[in-house]
Amino acid sequence: MKRLAILGSTGSIGQSTLSIVEQFSERFQVATLAAGRNLEEVLAQTIRWRPRMVSVASEELATALASRLQAAGVTGVELVHGTEGTIACATLPEVDFVVSAIVGVAGLEATHASILAGKPIGLANKECMVAAGEILTRSAAEHKVPILPIDSEHNAVHQCLRVGAHAEVKTIWLTASGGPFRELPLAAFADITPEQALKHPTWVMGRRITIDSATMLNKGLEVIEACRLFDVSPSQVSVTVHPQSTVHSLVEYVDGSILAQISVTDMRLPILYALAWPERPVSSLTFDLAALRHLDFAPPDFERFPCLRLSFEAAEKGGAHCIALNAADEVAVEAFLERRIPFMGIPRTIEKVLASTPEAHPTTIAEVLASDREARQTARKLLI
Repeated sequence: MKRLAILGSTGSIGQSTLSIVEQFSERFQVATLAAGRNLEEVLAQTIRWRPRMVSVASEELATALASRLQAAGVTGVELVHGTEGTIACATLPEVDFVVSAIVGVAGLEATHASILAGKPIGLANKECMVAAGEILTRSAAEHKVPILPIDSEHNAVHQCLRVGAHAEVKTIWLTASGGPFRELPLAAFADITPEQALKHPTWVMGRRITIDSATMLNKGLEVIEACRLFDVSPSQVSVTVHPQSTVHSLVEYVDGSILAQISVTDMRLPILYALAWPERPVSSLTFDLAALRHLDFAPPDFERFPCLRLSFEAAEKGGAHCIALNAADEVAVEAFLERRIPFMGIPRTIEKVLASTPEAHPTTIAEVLASDREARQTARKLLI
């Protein structure tokens, strides 16, 4: 029985993870849950799963949750809050595996603490790897902790890499749907609305990641994440636009062989893969081969999607530039959703922030968070 800490339990990845636990109750058990401010959802989860510990965003929410649990007759659950509470959930001795699914750098400290505590990680939070991947991967190597990607693209790469040696890898190919604006005339980009950008053609995701898919910044973050997770240079990572989203990623080997991972577009599959690794449990997630009748692949348009170009540039520089890329994007996306800047204001803001970012390579999580705060302050000043 593998006991799980689920960080970000009320989000889409957290809820999908709990559905896997429901289906494989003989293999997995919920030990701790870390949520944010969704009191109703975390209340329902706590009543259903009876974890050893639950963390919420604030002391006030923890007090409210305690009152609701008492009224429901639920006892024996330790309630904690804030970053310290999330870290406590991630490092509880009973925990065997940590699912890191808190959006943004908010989950960074708990993810790092999990690694230092020797907990295997299922990583669904690409921002952590983008901002502090050099630190996280170094700590993981020192503590012999596996970091198993849950993002569908990197999970696919992980599966393809199981058949070859690291030195045999020529190129990692990340697939991108192209988002809702793949065929929109470039002249129309100035009039894109938040409502249009939030309509992803394939995946159902959170608001920021959906906008990031529309700008292809999300794929840029995945390029940086791939470099860190799989110890390759940016020149060994390429992006191909694949609207069908049935091939999740490919790995090209030096002998000319290309391996592709194909599956249904359902996040439960990569979650199950990470939770059960190195095993492959029998599941109901089957794929209809008829969906392979037509497959398109095309190079991305860097003029249409400048965020992807900026991501490759940040990946080459590393350190503070990767931190600034993520931080500036988060600020700019929020401003776009609030209609304070246009859609193309997102890449313009990011480019200005990157231009003002000094070359630096933080060596501690505290330094990463300080660099993140500085980049956000700069982005707010430079919003276009």
